[in-house]
Amino acid sequence: MKRAIRYLRFSQLGQSNGSIERQELYTDQWLKFNNVELVDTFIDRGKSARTFDRPDFIKLREFITKHHRTVDYLLVDQLDRFSRDAGEAISMVKELQKKYSIQVVSVTEGIIFDYDTPGSFFRAGLQLLLAEEDNINRSIKVKGGIYTAKAKEGRYVFKNAPFGYRKEGERKERRLVIEENEAKIISFIYDSYLKNTPLYLIKEQAQKLGFTTKGNMAIERVLKNPIYAGLLKVDAYKNYEGGLFNGIHEPIIDKTTWTLVQQKLKRPEKTRTVIDDEIPLRGILNCHCGHPLSGAPSRGKSGKYFYYYKCKHSKHNNISAVKAHNQLLEICDLMSLPITRVRKIRTETKNSLDSVLENNRKNVIEKKNQLQEVEEKLFSVEEKWIKNEINKDTYQRWYSIYNDNILNLKGAIERLSNDKSVAFNILEKNLNMLTDMRHVYSVADTLQKREFVKMVFDSNLYYENGIYRTPTMLDLDQAEFLGG
Repeated sequence: MKRAIRYLRFSQLGQSNGSIERQELYTDQWLKFNNVELVDTFIDRGKSARTFDRPDFIKLREFITKHHRTVDYLLVDQLDRFSRDAGEAISMVKELQKKYSIQVVSVTEGIIFDYDTPGSFFRAGLQLLLAEEDNINRSIKVKGGIYTAKAKEGRYVFKNAPFGYRKEGERKERRLVIEENEAKIISFIYDSYLKNTPLYLIKEQAQKLGFTTKGNMAIERVLKNPIYAGLLKVDAYKNYEGGLFNGIHEPIIDKTTWTLVQQKLKRPEKTRTVIDDEIPLRGILNCHCGHPLSGAPSRGKSGKYFYYYKCKHSKHNNISAVKAHNQLLEICDLMSLPITRVRKIRTETKNSLDSVLENNRKNVIEKKNQLQEVEEKLFSVEEKWIKNEINKDTYQRWYSIYNDNILNLKGAIERLSNDKSVAFNILEKNLNMLTDMRHVYSVADTLQKREFVKMVFDSNLYYENGIYRTPTMLDLDQAEFLGG
């Protein structure tokens, strides 16, 4: 009597075990009809057939290695249960038959793999190719669905919510909702980074506040994640462009802050520069060859020291620091805004702030109504518990849910109720400074001057043939933001 082992599989954990029961039924019928004894069964639940790296399939191969002399067949319901990669599957079939004298049988499709029978092998190969094509088509549909969900609908499709958010709702109604306590930590990380706090210190402080994400690059991943600015990163799909798209979730930080952080992340200062008040541009002003200019004093015949900016290639640049500084002040004059533009900024900013305050006011009212509803539900649960209408487990479960909702709603109300007029007052106080950028630069200390140049020219300020050059410059909208 011939003997067989069988392999059963379904790919998604959410599927019913009925899939396995059906496969068992069909293989049992084949065994009975062909008078073959079943030796053992191997089952992979929730495993893809793209590769053979599956727990029970590995056990199956180990079994074959030890007991192949007592096995004639390997049964599967259909060939796609065995594998969806035609190349790998055919190689495996050849190995099982040539090395171990075991033939693979697809009971539903009525195919017995036989490498020595051309017709049989052709049919089996065709079925495997069809299974692989089905897998490719399925992958394309999944990618299309993800693109539509993210780019068109603005939905976050990944299983786990990023730190700062939780997921609420079912299926297409599921969306990210801000976790207020975690959101405060995210805001702290962004604010600290823009204030030039070293990353390791940000991480230490964030962990003390409750930041739980692990890994050496955890802070960098938070800073680079567009989710926190209400954006979704979408990969290109067919003829549809990828990029950043607006999400339907509420942002934790504004887009301007996120953009400034990305610009700052692009060009971290690679070399440690000794700060000298006489040559504040050392290390951030570049030669036209691309190398940062160094700076040093040179002693004149009278014994007085004169400062110069120099390129390591001696024939490129050797610039008087006085000349370079005076030229930069002239550039500051050109960057200064006319008073009419400043007035327009003031008006538009006030209108924008009024709009934000009005939206926040409406959101506060909505959150307060939600808070009242949840508090009433919690009171109702407590009442039922007192009256013995619900058991302890039910009470504790609903108490935990409602209490978490209450804490988050109170946090949202507190955040939305913050007095945004403080920011406008700061802007109002400093806005006129935009009309005299020479003064802004002149009164700054050395560190502020360096940061001013790096930010305004995006670390792309060069010197060539006696003049400054730059391919990039902070645009007006961001300059207005920085003015506040």
